[in-house]
Amino acid sequence: MARGDARLSMSIDAETLDMVVSTLREYAERALKPERLLELDRINEFPEQVHHDLYGDIGLHLLFIPQEYGGMGGGAHDIYRVSEVLARIDLGIATGVLATFLGTDPITVGGTPEQKQRWMKRIAEEGLLVAYGATEPQAGSDLTSLKTTATPVTHEGRTCYALNGRKQWISNGGVAAIWLILANAPGGASWFVVERGNPGITAGKHEDKHGIRASNTTALFLEDAIVPADNLVGGVEGQGLVQAQAVFGYTRLMVAAFGLGGGWSALERAIRYAQERVAGGSPLIRKQGFTHKLLVPNAVRLEAARAFIEFTAERIDSGKPDLATEGAIAKYLATEAGNRAAEDAIQALGGYGYTREYMVEKIKRDVRITTIYEGTSEILEWTIARDRWQLHLKSRGAHYLDWARRAEQLHVERPDVGADNAALALRALATVLERCRADKLTRHQHVLFRLGELVALAEGAAVFAERAARAPTKVVPLPPSTIGAMSRVFAREAAARVAFEGARWAVAAGKPDADLLGSMDWNQVLAGQAGGIEDMDVIAGSLAQTFPA
Repeated sequence: MARGDARLSMSIDAETLDMVVSTLREYAERALKPERLLELDRINEFPEQVHHDLYGDIGLHLLFIPQEYGGMGGGAHDIYRVSEVLARIDLGIATGVLATFLGTDPITVGGTPEQKQRWMKRIAEEGLLVAYGATEPQAGSDLTSLKTTATPVTHEGRTCYALNGRKQWISNGGVAAIWLILANAPGGASWFVVERGNPGITAGKHEDKHGIRASNTTALFLEDAIVPADNLVGGVEGQGLVQAQAVFGYTRLMVAAFGLGGGWSALERAIRYAQERVAGGSPLIRKQGFTHKLLVPNAVRLEAARAFIEFTAERIDSGKPDLATEGAIAKYLATEAGNRAAEDAIQALGGYGYTREYMVEKIKRDVRITTIYEGTSEILEWTIARDRWQLHLKSRGAHYLDWARRAEQLHVERPDVGADNAALALRALATVLERCRADKLTRHQHVLFRLGELVALAEGAAVFAERAARAPTKVVPLPPSTIGAMSRVFAREAAARVAFEGARWAVAAGKPDADLLGSMDWNQVLAGQAGGIEDMDVIAGSLAQTFPA
């Protein structure tokens, strides 16, 4: 992810980050108890006072703003940590914060020095809510289908633009002080800063949404909204899509953290409930049929996603370029895992989980949006597959085979993190990609999308094993031995799914191929499943100890 801005080198010290996290948690315990959150959900209300507190009193928005404009200069890792905490509190409120961050990004990435000084300092000093106006009714995630126009005009003797069009599903749309609007100028798609009170821009009704009901979501209508040429971000037309693409790795990491936080919020409730709910003479937490279906797999998927989030955040903060695909994989793994964890939490609580009185029902409705906004899961599958397909071709099939050899070496050094099975997943992926090349199978869109899913699984397993061996997370208070067991479980799953599902779709789109079937080491993949139940037993016991009732 190429970013020509100061955010690459930004970060705050660990003590300051811990203070921000602690302050957020203390505020939530005081002002955002479950009863209050359920009430906001019921009445479908944007809590203006909460955002005033978060921005005005706590100064949370300063985390996203570079120090030279009055902010704290938070990096990707800082924003991941804070985003997860926000999501554990309430995803609707978190979305309002995300919208301000998104709205500032075109300025941070592409604004002139004068524009950054003007707008970023105001946002920092005044705690302004910002909205990111990209999505349109017929465009969705496809920004190349943009219909909103920006026509150069002369207004009261000044060079201006007249904006015309409609935006849809805009978070903070009805409450923002500043909108960033993406529109087609003569030179191409461009961002424009529009202030509240500007004639010609109006917000629609607050949408009655399935979830995140504490966030304000509206349409925006632009009818000859006149903005000065000085409000063209960067001062040059045609840079809008480049500026939007430049931050996807970063912003998708933020939404990945939302999926992670929402999923764990639901799962923790299910774990604690399982220790109290007695069925058949013993607590549910002691029953494999319950824990190994509804608790353990979700904890494993969430922590695999966390490993990829932390891996990506570190690379962003170190200044590595072109990480949009890593951001996509992080978001895909985390939001799919979060959505599944929330779904299974409802099942775990039974009838209680299905009622609005219990938070897991709300969390499930909230976390669903993370698989939709900032790129749907399907768009991400396509993005991941397209990039890694090109990488496979350019490396003549060597990329994943080289990674598999590194995983095999890691297994020699650390045989307790599942790197051997991660290597099997990577080798199977290389085999499937090569078969798709030989038979031209990526002409089938469904095959391309399934490749995106398999890439995410294989890379997720490899990164989880690397992190479990060398940099296990310190965010969740699980012992390293449990993280190792989780990595082993995830790697087994990845090896089996990449091999079997990859071969399945290659055959489904092409023809039965003895070479393909013979090139997969099915015996090793099956042998690698040994010890799976024992590892799941360890994880179940650790979850109960870490999250007691």
